[in-house]
Amino acid sequence: MFNLNSIRRIEVCVFAYAAFSSFLCHRSAAAQQPAAAQAPIVLHAARLLQVDTGAILQPGELLVEGNRIRAVGTSVERPAGVKVVDLGNSTLLPGMIDAHVHLFLHPGAEDLQTVIESVPWRTILALQAAKDDVMAGFTAERDMGTEGAGSADTAVRNAINQGMIPGPRLRISGNAIDLVGGHEDASHYNPAQHVLSNADYANSSEQIIEVMREQHKEGSDFAKIYETGGDLMVGGVLHTPYQYTAAQLTAAVEEAHRLGSVVAVHAMGEPGTLYAAQAGVASIDHATQLSDETIRLMKEKGIFAVPTFTIFDYFAHHRDSQDQAAAESEMLDYKISEFKKQVAAGVSFAVGSDVGPFPHGTQARELTLMVQYGMKPLAVLEADMINGAKLLGWQGQIGELKPGYLADIIAVPGNPLEDISTCEHVSFVMKNGVVLRQ
Repeated sequence: MFNLNSIRRIEVCVFAYAAFSSFLCHRSAAAQQPAAAQAPIVLHAARLLQVDTGAILQPGELLVEGNRIRAVGTSVERPAGVKVVDLGNSTLLPGMIDAHVHLFLHPGAEDLQTVIESVPWRTILALQAAKDDVMAGFTAERDMGTEGAGSADTAVRNAINQGMIPGPRLRISGNAIDLVGGHEDASHYNPAQHVLSNADYANSSEQIIEVMREQHKEGSDFAKIYETGGDLMVGGVLHTPYQYTAAQLTAAVEEAHRLGSVVAVHAMGEPGTLYAAQAGVASIDHATQLSDETIRLMKEKGIFAVPTFTIFDYFAHHRDSQDQAAAESEMLDYKISEFKKQVAAGVSFAVGSDVGPFPHGTQARELTLMVQYGMKPLAVLEADMINGAKLLGWQGQIGELKPGYLADIIAVPGNPLEDISTCEHVSFVMKNGVVLRQ
């Protein structure tokens, strides 16, 4: 049975991993060491999609030297010693970007696993999750909270950056930030056991800033804050209590700017989504309910909505009882209806799946669902690759196939503009100029 000694062991593990991560170089994933010296590579395929314009080159070719794209066209030069890789009837695309992942979660009782599994074990699973994601074509990701594993994601990111393990470029937050009794607190456990929250506690602006500084010290790239919860549908209407005021979120955003980072919020609906927009966060994740004023502010300030349909779809079909499944289905139906309004209003989207509670490496379904629920395939690819690169702070480096960009490249069968689900069947992956899957 779980007890206080187990909690203390987990606390020791969190401290150990934070200490270990401090020995690893904390540097931007976009500034990784160039790929090992190798012959230049020409990638040839039936098609190459230029995501920014929607133009398709037929055939499409890329010249890769080191870890950079050097040339793009229907035919590119072939330097001496070049290796030509013919990918046949496929389409070359930039690597996909998932702006909302949980490397430290896996399918099952996601709350219980954070209590009974040690941080070292969860870190081993996170390494495998990172590998599964990059092999599925996700060459960059934003890890939206370790769910109680503290700064262990710092070690995962740095190990990937140093080439010790395969995985995507990562932006990481460490633990999320939450109120006592908030969205991720262990509220339903025996209080006498003092089970730890899956997030770091902060009940005031001063405490939020203090936690952000500690997380930054431990290697975080941004802060993830829970702004709403718990969420409940009552009579077809979403009820989602807010956690922090606009002033408190503004203090967090200002501190993030001082640290050279940003704030992302978990926010399902009003008024929390409005407070987040007023504060000027980088993204509103889940974003099920957005008022007209919230949308206006998001467009004015360049705030992205990250819908995370896949997790809602998964829970609507994977619950322990029919009543639970029905409740999840009601929430999903409401979310779809609101999403269509957001699309019509011109909200800017990034793509995030909330993968973790469902299997890593399967999250390209998010693109399929966004098309199914109202967006055009090209718009979804732009949201994923171009907006995703902006949200993660790597615009001009990844997300497009252009000379000078980092060589994060995938190939999918067929034409994704005709069938976006081809992105669920990636056949080739190159990251940083190194072929990981062929």
